[in-house]
Amino acid sequence: MDELTAQALRDFTTRYCDAWHEKHHSWPLSEELYGVPSPCIISTTSDAVYWQPQPFVGEQNLAAVERAFDIVLQPTIQTFYTTQFAGDMHAQFAEHTLTLLQTWSEDDFRRVQENLIGHLVTQKRLKLSPTLFIATLENELDVISLCNLSGEVCKETLGTRNRQVLAPSLAEFLKQLNPLL
Repeated sequence: MDELTAQALRDFTTRYCDAWHEKHHSWPLSEELYGVPSPCIISTTSDAVYWQPQPFVGEQNLAAVERAFDIVLQPTIQTFYTTQFAGDMHAQFAEHTLTLLQTWSEDDFRRVQENLIGHLVTQKRLKLSPTLFIATLENELDVISLCNLSGEVCKETLGTRNRQVLAPSLAEFLKQLNPLL
C-alpha cells in the first residue's frame, strides 16, 4: 500500500467530515446511497443515510482489473480504492468542482472494478493510453483520472486524447482538495 496516498485520502476524508460536522452538526448525509447496504451507515432517515468512513475489508487490490488487461496498475490507484469504505465526497480542486469517488461496500468495490474494466476497454479500442477514473465532474464527458503510465492525475474528456495534467501524483492531488458541501 502506498502510505502517502492512503494518508492523503484519510486526511481529505477527515477534512470533509469535519466541515460537514461544523456546518450540519452531524456525520455526512447522502440521499443517493439510501437503501444501499454499507458498513459506513450509522443511521437512516426516511430517504437518506448518515455515514462515516470505515476501514476497507477484503482483498486490497484491483487484481480483477489487472487480470482483464494483463497489466500492472499504479500502486496509488490500488491504495485509493482500498484504503476505506466511504460515501462519495464533493470537492474543489483549483477551478474544478468534482465528486471524489469512493467504494461504499465490498459489493460496490466489485462494481467499481467492472466500471474500470469498461473504461479501459473503451480506451484500448480507441488506442488511448490507460487511465483510471477517481472523480466525476459537472460535465459528464469529463472525469478526473490517474494516468497508469505516469502516475499523474489528469482531467480527461472521455473517448478523446484531451488530457490536462492537474497534479504530479495522487497524493498531491488529494492534499490540494477542498471539501465542498
